[in-house]
Amino acid sequence: MPKTATSRYDVAEHLRTPEEMAAYFEASLEEANGDAAFIAKALGDIARAKGMTQVARDAGLSRESLYKALSGERIPGFDTILKIVAALGLKLHAEAR
Repeated sequence: MPKTATSRYDVAEHLRTPEEMAAYFEASLEEANGDAAFIAKALGDIARAKGMTQVARDAGLSRESLYKALSGERIPGFDTILKIVAALGLKLHAEAR
């Protein structure tokens, strides 16, 4: 039986339009269950799709700081999240349950 070749799935390769990025972020917010690192990781996926260098520049952060903040291994400050969301061209919104 021949071996099946697999490759690692990278969601950033499939986020091509602002609408896809917004939908992915919205789904991530719904699935996070209060896990801030999960949300940071989702923002990292979107940032990689847009280009980390440009997002870092637009957010007023160094590229290294952006990678660290969105690694999913730490929880960035809310001010950092707001800068990144704006740099990605996204908006946070609230609605009643």
